[in-house]
Amino acid sequence: MANEIKTRDAIQSLKPNAEWTLTGSSLNWLDSEQTEPTADELAAEVIRLQAVYDAKAYQRTRSLEYPSVQDQLDMQYWDSVNGTTTWATAIAKVKTDNPKP
Repeated sequence: MANEIKTRDAIQSLKPNAEWTLTGSSLNWLDSEQTEPTADELAAEVIRLQAVYDAKAYQRTRSLEYPSVQDQLDMQYWDSVNGTTTWATAIAKVKTDNPKP
């Protein structure tokens, strides 16, 4: 697990713009307009957010492996001049090496 979703992430997801503080595992709810989420709601949201994050691992890996935008543009230019497929081949390799689940 590259990124661990925390309670604070769940609170921000469930109750955007709410006022609260979190000290250790103790939640102090300060917001008078939004109701405090229950422990079960927070636990379920942590699990949901972690699943969303984990499902997008291939996107994060791909973004690191793609050639830079400058290199891609250069590949595209030379492909158009030379009638080659260097750019398409490079992009296809990244996608093949890091498939969408």
